[in-house]
This record gives sequence, structure tokens and C-alpha cells, in this order.
Amino acid sequence: MNFPLYIAKRYIFSRSKNNAINIINRIASMGIIVGTMALFVVLSVFSGLKVFSLSFTNEIDPDLKISSTYGKSFFVTPDQETQLKNIDGIASYSKIIEERVLFLFKDKQLVTYLKGVDKNYIVVNDIRKKLFNGEWLKPDTYQVVIGYGIARDFSLGILDFENPLQIFAPKPGKGAIENPEEAFNKTDVLPVAIYSISEDLDSKYVFADLGLTQELLLYKTNQISGIEFNLKENANETAIRSQLEKIFKNKITIKNRAQLNESLYKMLNTENIVVYLIFTLVIIVALFNLVGALIMMILEKKHNLKTLFNLGTEITSLRKIFLLQGTLLSVFGGIIGLVLGIILVLLQQEYNLIMLTPTLAYPVVFTLENVLIVMATIVSLGFVASLIASSRVSKKLLD
Repeated sequence: MNFPLYIAKRYIFSRSKNNAINIINRIASMGIIVGTMALFVVLSVFSGLKVFSLSFTNEIDPDLKISSTYGKSFFVTPDQETQLKNIDGIASYSKIIEERVLFLFKDKQLVTYLKGVDKNYIVVNDIRKKLFNGEWLKPDTYQVVIGYGIARDFSLGILDFENPLQIFAPKPGKGAIENPEEAFNKTDVLPVAIYSISEDLDSKYVFADLGLTQELLLYKTNQISGIEFNLKENANETAIRSQLEKIFKNKITIKNRAQLNESLYKMLNTENIVVYLIFTLVIIVALFNLVGALIMMILEKKHNLKTLFNLGTEITSLRKIFLLQGTLLSVFGGIIGLVLGIILVLLQQEYNLIMLTPTLAYPVVFTLENVLIVMATIVSLGFVASLIASSRVSKKLLD
């Protein structure tokens, strides 16, 4: 049997004759348990907030999106479309055009994005679930779908045949403009639906038919600004990227959902790291109690240690007793804290104990990753604290 481990377990489960040491041990154990539970709950909350924040962009962002590397638009040949359909892992794709244009309604105007989409867009992005009012636009029509923010700013409803929404798109070309009215292509469109996703997105896009957008921007029938892809479950993204680059001869830029929202992902990850570091600091402070408890235990067991030393036990083995004792206390406390934290998180997921608003529960997400992070943190810091405390065992102390 491992002698230091045997002694360490005896010290953990046996009560001290000194009541003050028992109280210090309980405080140290409670500090580890509460610190572990708090760290796990906070990480679960931030995981929930991350999923909640990204849920808005995920409603409108595809799994993969390609755009031209050398300009605003590129051409897609029939042969390239055939190759796209044969790529294993792609469930569906939609050709799109995005361009900033001027919208005019009565005496109000707004510059934002016109997004031309084909009939497959509602397959790639199920935006119909986010329609606040009306029905999705029909192909080959002058219908548009606007965001709730745009409708609010314009005081605009749907199916207003008497007051059409006007779109002005600049004509391509060079040189001075003699007549400003000839510098724009103009068309009247009819809003048939309003979508509501988030405050930013509701004021960003006006969806129109791809053909109408090509006509307005003077694009050719096979000229687009991007293609959005919906991938099959467990699809190999790396292999799909490689095939897309081969089809378009490395003249395209490919981005996944995280790359399309790079700044948002960085912000959320940074917040998660900062909160983790703050609560890790709290745990470090709590582990000072563990250091104190182990030192008090060393002083109390000084005579026993001296006896073991005289019987031939090495100083390193004596130190190992308290190193193992502190580490085991961290492991047991971490497990108990994790169990309590997991119960609390699962109760919040199931029964919505804490509410942000009367209709929105505080978002939390249980992940195995958080369990591993918390357990690794507690055990690592507990080991370091025990190492510091056990270093007090020396020949000088025993003499």
C-alpha cells in the first residue's frame, strides 16, 4: 500500500483533538465547494448568454458563405453549378446579391443593404420563422421583405399599393455626372412581410428577388455577389472548402458562421475568459484557507511526524502525506461543488427558476467542457496550495 496516501486518507477522515483545527478544515472544505459551484454556474451562465446572443445571427447566417476576392461580384457558370450540386456534404445553397442602396418612402430615406435572394434562400436560412407579419416574397416579382426596424423608421406597413417603397441604386461607370437623376436606377417595390430577428439585423436588410436585384444593379443573369451554403450534419467543412476553392480556382473568399461574426465571437470569448480569471482569483483566495488548514495540521501532527522520521520515513514522504491530503480535499470538494452546480444549472434549464423578463428565463447551458475546465482548475490550484503548505515539513521543524 502507498504509505503517504494511507496516512493522508486517515488525516482527512479523522477528527482532530483540537476543535479549532476541525473548524478551519470545515471552512477550507466549504470554500472549495462553494468556489467550485460558483465557477461552474458562472461559466454555464456565460455559455448560455453566448448561445442566446449567437442565436440571433444564426437565424440569418449560413454555415458557409463564399464571395469574390477581387471585387463585389463574380460569375457562376452552369458547369460550376453542376459541380456544386455534386459536392458531398452540401444540403442546399442559395445565390445572393448584397449591395447598399438608397430607400425612399414618402419624405423619409435610408441607406442600407438590399439583399437579392433566389428561391432556395428559405431552404438555406429558414427566415420564415422570423416573419413578424405577412408572407415571404414570391420569385420573379417586385415584392420585398423588410425588417421591423426599417418598418418602424419609415412608419411603413405591408401591402400599401398607394405608397410604394422606392429603391435607388447607383449606376456603374466613370466620369462626371451631368444630370444627377440619370446617375441612379430606380424601381418601386411592394413590402409584403416584416421580419424581426434583432435590433441590428431588423434595420440592416431588405430582401428582394434575385432577378429584380440583378436588373436594378445592371448585373448579368449569372452574376452574383455570393453563395450561401447549408451543410449536412457532420459534414467535413475542410473538404468542402477545398472543393469550393478548386471549382472557383481560388478566386473566392470562404467564411463560416464564426468568421462572418468574428468580432462578436471575439467579444463573447474575451468576456468568458475575463469572468473565468476573476472567479479563479476568488478560488485562489479561498484556497488560502486550505494552506492554513494544512499548516495547522502539520503543527498538530509534529510529534507523529517526528516518530515516523525516526523510524526511517524520508522527509519527502512526510511532505507527500500533506500534499496528497490537500489534493484529495480539493478533489472531493471539487466533485461535491460540481454536483451542486450541475443540479442548480439543470434546475434552471428545466424549471426557469430565475427570470430576466417575465417571459425570458436566464439562459444557462450545461456542457462537459465546463465540467472539465472547473475540475482541472480546482485540482491544479489545490495541488499548488498543498505543495506550498507541505513544504513546511522539514528536518528543522522535526528537530
